[in-house]
Amino acid sequence: MRAQLTQDFRFAPWWWEAAPPPQSREDAPASSYDHVVIGSGFTGVAAALHLARGGRSVALLDAERIGAGASRRNAGFIGRVMKKSFGDVADARDEACARETYQELHAAYEDVFALAHEEGIACHAARCGRFIAATAPGHRAWLDADLARMKAALGHDYAILDPQHQHAAIGSNHYHGGAIIPDSGSIHPGLLHQGLIDRAIAAGVAAFGETRVNEIHESDQGVRLETTRGEITAREVVLATNGYTQHPGWFKRRLVPFRAFMATTEPLDPALLDELIPQGRTIIDSNTNIDFFRRAPDAPRLIFGGATAEKLAGEEAIAARMRKIMLKAFPQLEDVRLSHVWDGYCAGTFDMKPHVGQRGRLHYALGYNFAGVALGCRFGKRIADRILGNEPGPSVFDGTAFPTMPLYTGHPWFIGAAMRYFAWRDAGLAKRWDAAAHRPVDAAA
Repeated sequence: MRAQLTQDFRFAPWWWEAAPPPQSREDAPASSYDHVVIGSGFTGVAAALHLARGGRSVALLDAERIGAGASRRNAGFIGRVMKKSFGDVADARDEACARETYQELHAAYEDVFALAHEEGIACHAARCGRFIAATAPGHRAWLDADLARMKAALGHDYAILDPQHQHAAIGSNHYHGGAIIPDSGSIHPGLLHQGLIDRAIAAGVAAFGETRVNEIHESDQGVRLETTRGEITAREVVLATNGYTQHPGWFKRRLVPFRAFMATTEPLDPALLDELIPQGRTIIDSNTNIDFFRRAPDAPRLIFGGATAEKLAGEEAIAARMRKIMLKAFPQLEDVRLSHVWDGYCAGTFDMKPHVGQRGRLHYALGYNFAGVALGCRFGKRIADRILGNEPGPSVFDGTAFPTMPLYTGHPWFIGAAMRYFAWRDAGLAKRWDAAAHRPVDAAA
């Protein structure tokens, strides 16, 4: 396996080449702040930034280095998406709920570009488009039906490619056509996060990495936190730890943490990269447990991932699994080595939707189900607005029932069975839509 890795191989995110998590400060936090934010990802940094700009004293704490979690480990895809499709939400609730949900997802998507522009953060923000590669003919037909339903309700455009024309979107014969979403986007997540951290610190946020919160005690007077660097009191606390949530009890019982895996190739010939991803779009496949691909925004490399929640032990096992994903889609990369491989933790929920809300003096935004970049930035500001008395507008994700299941303690022993269920469901979806898949479709590029 080592021969398939570069000599300077790193078991670390590619994004850390341009934006490594900063070294932790050596001093201890003060004994009291107006607000303490636990978790330094997009949600936590956005909340801390807006609270500090609102005149509050804020401590931002993280058990690891600031930004070392999922916010500097994800793929940097930006879209109006979550695991439940427009049709799934409409069928489970009604079309009005689906419209409201996807309108808010679209607003969160737009928020990212507005935030990067307004704060002057150079993070390669681009509306590059997305190609959803169908893993079965029936998936292509289902995508067409679901996206048509959303277009009729919200006006969001899309185009369907049949297999004969999919090379306009991806240099692979593995798929069965798919759907183009022309206005989806991408960023360099490390640079976006670093820009937000810099602005938060400039606004007065005291950011402490490698400061674990061991216990949280709430009372009528405020919140007392026992940390590895001493005791801190605050009026209110923001919990923004998502897949890294460690505190037992109510929150952990509602989150399903799981590992995600990614890799980056060595530098590629630009002509080969143009063959793999001709239009520079981000690419995901149509399975529930997706494989995904994109160009690195700052180098001629392919970034990709998948195998979510698989039990992979050690960096060489992860590298071997990532290489298998790469070659399944792009066998022409047989001689290409990997330069970076990494993992990180995400979090799902039992209703497969994100949640933001308040429980006593604890404000939370958790369970992003792969929508954490856009919704994290939005929810962080939403929490800050609520604390500052600037009551935000309504949100379909705010204050709704946050389900768990009996006897669950936060350790997802069932994750393997859940992934097998998703594969079974994907196969059933393909079979149900197979007849529709063989009707002629218009070619689009």
